[in-house]
Amino acid sequence: MAQIKIYGIKDHLNPIKRQLSDVIHECVVEALQFPQDKRAHRFFPLEKDDLFAPSGRTDSYTIIEITMISGRETATKKKLIRLLFDRIQEKIGITHQDIEICIYESPACNWGFRGMHGDEVTLNYKINV
Repeated sequence: MAQIKIYGIKDHLNPIKRQLSDVIHECVVEALQFPQDKRAHRFFPLEKDDLFAPSGRTDSYTIIEITMISGRETATKKKLIRLLFDRIQEKIGITHQDIEICIYESPACNWGFRGMHGDEVTLNYKINV
């Protein structure tokens, strides 16, 4: 299970939401070996004065937060981050400088979905990749 939040300035983020979601999902499927039908993305378009970015960033500055059940190898998480940087730049045109990514992990017992605790659900994909 993974939940993904994407933050950015609304005038830039809103027009690219679908395309960005598709690119992010493509990376998650490849790196984490997720099934194609597992997509949970939330967009947070902000007014320009509600997002204070580090110096050297443009209005394309985008923050991606990924919360997922713990258990992935470090190499797998690094692969996901690298794919996100490169494919978002290649397919959408947001430079590496304007992308920030953070992965948060939580044990399965801290999750609840489908009316069950996360450590009691049988998933149709592997966590330990």
